[in-house]
Amino acid sequence: MNRLTLILCVLALLAIGPLSVQAQDKVITMSTTTSTEASGLLDYLLPEFKKDTGITVRVMSKGTGAALRDGMDGNADVVFVHDVAREHQFVEEGYGTKRYYVMYNDFIIVGPDSDPAGINDAPDAVSAMKLIAEARKPFVSRGDDSGTHAREKQLWEATGLALADVKSPVDAAGWYFSIGQGMGPALLMAEEMQGYVLSDRGTYLQYKYGRQETYDLGIAYEGGDMLQNPYGVIPVNPEKHPHVKYDLARTLAEWLVSDRGQEVIGSYQLQDQPLFFPDAK
Repeated sequence: MNRLTLILCVLALLAIGPLSVQAQDKVITMSTTTSTEASGLLDYLLPEFKKDTGITVRVMSKGTGAALRDGMDGNADVVFVHDVAREHQFVEEGYGTKRYYVMYNDFIIVGPDSDPAGINDAPDAVSAMKLIAEARKPFVSRGDDSGTHAREKQLWEATGLALADVKSPVDAAGWYFSIGQGMGPALLMAEEMQGYVLSDRGTYLQYKYGRQETYDLGIAYEGGDMLQNPYGVIPVNPEKHPHVKYDLARTLAEWLVSDRGQEVIGSYQLQDQPLFFPDAK
């Protein structure tokens, strides 16, 4: 290699170096609930965000409780979850800077068309859960400290049934199955057992209509205030964790609640059914 060639190679490397660093700097880590990923929303949403901003979002998908712990430990730049009480606590304790209200869908109780517990005509979701327990029909719980699991526990508490310390029915042997896994595995196990499961609507629709495999269970109960399911996004506080990429995380949060982000969320549908409803406030 002659001297001129060597100089040109060095100059090329020097030119590429800053670009490589800059590209790495425009990557953030988001810890999020399984429903935003399992529903297919993130595969639809994040490429549009990158197109508009040049920011790549690396996703860690887990239950809401674990996602919030990622933020508390500084293992994520931003969290995108669905448990309003814990989200506000996360901000109040200084782990997040602000909760941005992004969208909502709802929870549904999924079950076999034969509806062996007779919940189709229940007056409300709490009554539906009580009927399942009284009939001792199979019920699959995520049991994973997710937002969905938190709502399930609230429903069991409202039934007035005797509950164990983990907020599941005491008389659960033989019909209540806590699996410690995400929404997808819970839906599949409920199908295998021809039982019931509490699901977010988005993941259910993805499993029902968004896959090549068929999914047999239908919506056994829906509706009512107890089944509302709002989602929020929260940048992690740089005062707690100075290494987080706060400016980029805030860019994501503000894009999600912008007219552009809200339009993208609202346009994500399966079988002409929206999986999430934009509702930035």
